[in-house]
Amino acid sequence: MTNNSLKTWAECAPDLIATAAGRLAADKVVRGGKLVNVHTREVLDGWDVAIVHGRFAYVGPDATHCIGPDTQLIEAEGQYLIPGLCDGHMHIESGMLTPAEFSRAVIPHGTTTMFTDPHEIANVLGLNGVQLMHDEALMQPISVFTQMPSCAPSAPGLETTGFEISPEDVAQAMSWPGIIGLGEMMNFPGVVNGDPKMLAEIAATQNAGKTVGGHYASPDLGPSFHAYAAGGPADDHEGTCEADAIARVRQGMRSMMRLGSAWYDVETQITAITEKGLDPRNFILCTDDCHSGTLVNEGHMNRVVRHAIECGCDPIVALQMATINTATHFGLERELGSIAPGRRADLILTSDLEKLPIECVIAKGAIVAKDGEITVDCPHLDWPEDSKTTVHLGKSLQSSDFSIHAPKDKHQVKVRVIGAIENQAPTKALTATLAVTDGKVRSDLNQDVCQIALVERHRGTGHVVNAFVSGFGYQGDMAMASTVAHDSHHMIVVGTDTSNMAKAANRLGEVGGGVTVWKDGEELALVELPVAGLMSDEPATVVAKKADKMVAAMAECGCTLNNAYMQHSLLALVVIPELRISDLGLVDVTNFELTELFLDEDDE
Repeated sequence: MTNNSLKTWAECAPDLIATAAGRLAADKVVRGGKLVNVHTREVLDGWDVAIVHGRFAYVGPDATHCIGPDTQLIEAEGQYLIPGLCDGHMHIESGMLTPAEFSRAVIPHGTTTMFTDPHEIANVLGLNGVQLMHDEALMQPISVFTQMPSCAPSAPGLETTGFEISPEDVAQAMSWPGIIGLGEMMNFPGVVNGDPKMLAEIAATQNAGKTVGGHYASPDLGPSFHAYAAGGPADDHEGTCEADAIARVRQGMRSMMRLGSAWYDVETQITAITEKGLDPRNFILCTDDCHSGTLVNEGHMNRVVRHAIECGCDPIVALQMATINTATHFGLERELGSIAPGRRADLILTSDLEKLPIECVIAKGAIVAKDGEITVDCPHLDWPEDSKTTVHLGKSLQSSDFSIHAPKDKHQVKVRVIGAIENQAPTKALTATLAVTDGKVRSDLNQDVCQIALVERHRGTGHVVNAFVSGFGYQGDMAMASTVAHDSHHMIVVGTDTSNMAKAANRLGEVGGGVTVWKDGEELALVELPVAGLMSDEPATVVAKKADKMVAAMAECGCTLNNAYMQHSLLALVVIPELRISDLGLVDVTNFELTELFLDEDDE
C-alpha cells in the first residue's frame, strides 16, 4: 500500500451502498452543479455528487440524504462537473521532471490520471530505472499508471543503449502493482517480421490480461500495417493524417491523437470524427511529449481538449476522448474516467465547457488544486546516487572530435542531411553539396545546413558520430547539446562551430546531463537534468524558467522552429522515418538500415 492508495471498490462497497441509500453520511458532497455524463453524452443540471473513501457513492439529483454533520459541502452553482482528465500516452521524462514534479505541474490543469511509458529511463538505467519511476508514480495523489517499456533498444542493431529490456524483464514487471500494460511497441519492423523477442513481450503482456501499446511510424498502410495490427498492439499515436486515424480504428485499434509541445497531430486527424462521422469511442487524446515550459505556461490535457474543441469537435465528445475512452481502453472503465458510482472520485469544476478554466480539482476524493494552485504534496522518491551519475564521456572532447573529413582530393562533397520538420516527429532525408576546406567538410548556413554529432555517453568510449542537419536556421558560431536524445539517450550536439560543440558537450559531462546552448564560446543557457541525464527533481516552475531561457538562447542563435528543443531531442530516434543518427552511424529509417554520410555526385 502507498500513502495515496485507495481501498478497492469491493472493500468500500458496503459504505458506498450505505451512503447512496442515506444510511451513512458522505465525506464530501458537491452540489448544485451541471454534471457532464460521458456515458450518455448529456449535461444533467442540478445533479449532486456524494463521495466516501475517495470514491463516488451517489450521483444524482438532490444528495441531501447523504449529508451529515461532518460532511464537507462544495457548492458548484453555475459550474460544470466533469471527470478528471486522463492522458492516454505520455513520457514523464519529456517534461524534464521526475514523476512527483510532473504530477505537481499537471494537477492544477485538471489531469488526474496518466498512463506513462518510461522507456527513456529504461534506455539509461534498465529495469531498475523503470522500477524507480513506477515506485514514485504510486506515491502521487493522482493515479499514475506505468506501461512497461517494450523497446530498449528501440531498433536492435541500429543503436546501442545503456541497458536492454528483455522479455523476461517484461514478464517480471507485469506483476508490479502499478503496471497497466506494455509501452509503445516501436520496433514495428520486428513485429511485422515476426521477431521472437518482440512477440514474446507482447505475449507476456496479453497473458497478464494487460494492454499492448502501439507505435507504427510509417505512412505505409498496406500489408505491413495490417501485419502490425495482427501482432496485437491495441492503440497507436503515430498517425499524422485523417487516413492514419481511420486505418487504425478500422483494425480495432484505438487512434491516439496527440498534441504535445511539438506534435500537432489532432487537427489533421480529428476530421475522421467531425467530417467523416466515425464513432468517436475509439479515439483518444494524449500529449506524448510535453516539456516543462508547455506544462507551466500552457497546460496539459486541458490544453489538448481545448484544442480539439477549437478544431470543431463537440465539447463533450472531446471530453470523452480524454476520460472514459481512455479508461475503457486500459480496462479501467469501472474504476475511473467518469462521474459514476464506485469510480475514483476524480472531478473538475469549470464554468465553461469550451474554454475549460480549471477552477477546482478533486482526485481520489481530495481537493488537490483550486484556482490554478496545487493544495497537496507530491511525495518524492529518494533517488539513488547511481541514477545521478550517468554521463560518461571517457575523455575531454576536443574541437577535432567534431571535424568531418572529406574523401581524398575532394573540393566539394554531396552528403546526406537530416531535415527537421516543424511540429512533427518525422524527418526528411535530404541531400546537400558542401564545400571542403583543408580536407574538412564545412557547414553551409546559406543552405541552412549545420553539423550534428552523437556522443556516446553510457560506457565512456569517447566515440563521436558526425553528420549534418537542416531546418533549425542557426547562424553565427554556436552549439546546442542535450543528453535527452530519444531513445538511446546518448548526447546530441547540433552546431555551426566545432569549438562551441566541444565546449557544450564537455559542459554536460561536468553537470551530469541536461541541455546547454553556447554562442561565441560562452554559455547562454543551461538546464541541469541530473536524474539519468533526463530529469530534474526541482519544481516545474524552476525548470520551466531555465527551459524558457534555453528556448530564448536558441532563438538568439537564429533558430526559427516552434519548440525546436523537441525536434532536437528526437534526432536520434531511429524508429521514425526518414533519416536519423545513432552511435553506429546514420540510419535510413525507411529501410531500417545504416547508411553512408557521403554520396557519389551522381547518386539520387
